[in-house]
Amino acid sequence: MAKPKFQLTQYSLFIFLVFSILLCFFHVEASSVLQLGLEDHGPWLNEEDEEVIMVQSSHDSRKRCDFSVGKWVYDQSYPLYDSNCPYLSTAVTCQKNGRPDSDYEKWKWKPQGCSIPRFDALDFLGRMRKKRIMLVGDSIMRNQWESLVCLVQGVIPNGRKRVMYSGPSMAFHAMDFETSIEFSWAPLLVELKKGPENKRILHLDLIQENAKYWRNVDILVFDSAHWWTHSDQWSSWDYFMEGNNLLKSMNPMVAYQKGLTTWSKWVDSNLDPRKTRVIFRSMSPRHNRENGWKCYNQKQPLAFFSHQHVPEQLLVLQGVLRRMRFPVYLQDITTMTALRRDGHPSVYSRAMAQEEKQHPRDFSSDCSHWCLPGVPDIWNEMLSALLKQ
Repeated sequence: MAKPKFQLTQYSLFIFLVFSILLCFFHVEASSVLQLGLEDHGPWLNEEDEEVIMVQSSHDSRKRCDFSVGKWVYDQSYPLYDSNCPYLSTAVTCQKNGRPDSDYEKWKWKPQGCSIPRFDALDFLGRMRKKRIMLVGDSIMRNQWESLVCLVQGVIPNGRKRVMYSGPSMAFHAMDFETSIEFSWAPLLVELKKGPENKRILHLDLIQENAKYWRNVDILVFDSAHWWTHSDQWSSWDYFMEGNNLLKSMNPMVAYQKGLTTWSKWVDSNLDPRKTRVIFRSMSPRHNRENGWKCYNQKQPLAFFSHQHVPEQLLVLQGVLRRMRFPVYLQDITTMTALRRDGHPSVYSRAMAQEEKQHPRDFSSDCSHWCLPGVPDIWNEMLSALLKQ
């Protein structure tokens, strides 16, 4: 009886060895195929990659594809629409207003180590079906809203789209997709109210009057920076108020931090990350005043900076986001946009008479907003890529 038992054991050992060899071979082959697939498709397949930086202490930020680092590349196939888009404000239709050059429309952003997909209007609307996306902030955010509407509206028949206005908000409706792309005016996020003797009071700890428009929205994109840094001559308020304390002056960055903290507490307390995505777009740089050079007659982006400068507003914003529980994504467009001194309306924020064109420097120059088509279109390509996650 012992001999047959020995033969069975020997046979079992042989089968085990053959199976092990085949398993190792399969593992090597499968690993090679998997690695090849990832190399072919790049980092876009990895859902854990973050195309824009999520700045929070409670999350590890993996930045294989950091959209904020890269260079501007000339691309003859741009722009993605023209200045005849019916939803553009006159102040940003630089071609219609007589700007003689148009190369500023043809630059796309190429991040290091990856690429931003070209904006696809039908794909974007398909992903936004039955959703509300709202851009909240100042006139630069209005600039971006007009860009986003113009990027999508061309694929929608005339009778199936409309814009509606309600208080400080406006909404573009793509009716067949049941999608709305909205803008809500709140340049400081917190509340600016009239007080005694018609004085303007900035309430650093009040936000409900603005925030009531932000509820039941699927995607919220915020910005707030420019109005906090206006000089005394152009300041939007006369007093700060925090609690019962009325203050005539305060360090602007301290006030900015307090205002952002009020906003962050509202987001943490009122929004559900399973239902709403929140993005905060960093500040759009100006190219005048203390920056030392004007934007008039600039025709190409800067290639690089001789020294890097991180604006204090961005540092304050990052600090506030790190302390939040809600996963807010920081879309950092500040450095890349600072290179685009050529993209502003300058003197072409209005149509100029023939005699005015002979002396354009005699007129005011807008080096804050952006010509459209132009730079905000690239912000929206980045936004679309983020929302694909």
